[in-house]
Formats: sequence, structure tokens, C-alpha cells
Amino acid sequence: MSAIDLDDTDLRLLRLLQDDASLSNQALADRAGLSPATCHRRVRRLRDEGVIEREVAILSPAHMAEALGWGLSALVEITLDLQTAEALDAFEARAVQEATVQQVWRVSPGPDFVLVVQVADMPGYQALAQRLFTAEHRVRTVRAFFATKRAKFGTAWPVPDKVR
Repeated sequence: MSAIDLDDTDLRLLRLLQDDASLSNQALADRAGLSPATCHRRVRRLRDEGVIEREVAILSPAHMAEALGWGLSALVEITLDLQTAEALDAFEARAVQEATVQQVWRVSPGPDFVLVVQVADMPGYQALAQRLFTAEHRVRTVRAFFATKRAKFGTAWPVPDKVR
């Protein structure tokens, strides 16, 4: 990965897009104080260089739970019985493939992984545990923390106003 040079205008565009990636190019250009052509060129460069990884819709857990039934969120700490690169890579690959696993973090010190999980209910969690958190997959310890309230959720990086 090569370093990318970001200027103050790039930072302004990134802040605006993190707040609302659905803005039209014209609206984004107006808010950033740029011409539409310059805005489009800069955003395309930020995408091409990988600074903007992807754009997604963030769904409301409350609305999804209401529409689909009960929802259960959990943070799960996983410690494997063997910390070789092969064992860690194998567990990570399995966890990444699970649709109910929203995030996979390899961490240190402490557990080997922290997972963010969204399942329909406790039987859904149990099914995930049977598929992923077993001795067959070299899992030694599982500690699950079930969410009772989401006080804050964000995806935005704290982008400064100016380049240092």
C-alpha cells in the first residue's frame, strides 16, 4: 500500500461523504466549495486509491428488529487453543464467512479475536456457536457479551480540518 497525499480539500470531502455518501456530485461540490468537475475528479481519485473503501447503507437495528423479529447483538471474545499463524488464519477465514458475524477483529493482548455478532435470537446465537466456537475449530475460550442498549454507534473516522 503506497502513501496517498491528502490535502485540506480531500479532508473536507471525506468528512462530508462520511456524513452522507448519498449526496449527488452537485450537492457535494456545493457543500465543499468546488466545481462539480473538480469534485468528481477528486472523489474518483479517493476511490481509486482506496481511501474510500466502499459506500453502504447503515440499517437501523430497531427498525430491522421490528420488521424481522427480535434481534440479538453480541460482542464475543474468542481464544484459540493454539496461536499459530495457520490456526489464527483458519479461524479468521471461517468467521469472515459467517453472515451473522458483522465484524472480526484480531486483537492482542487478551483474546485472539473479538467478533461483533447480530443474530435473530438466542437459538440463532447457539447455532452460530455450534458452527464456529467448537473444539473442532480449535476454540478454547468463548466470552459473549450481549448488548442491552446501543448508546453510540458510528462509522466515521475523526478527519481533521487541516492536514498536519
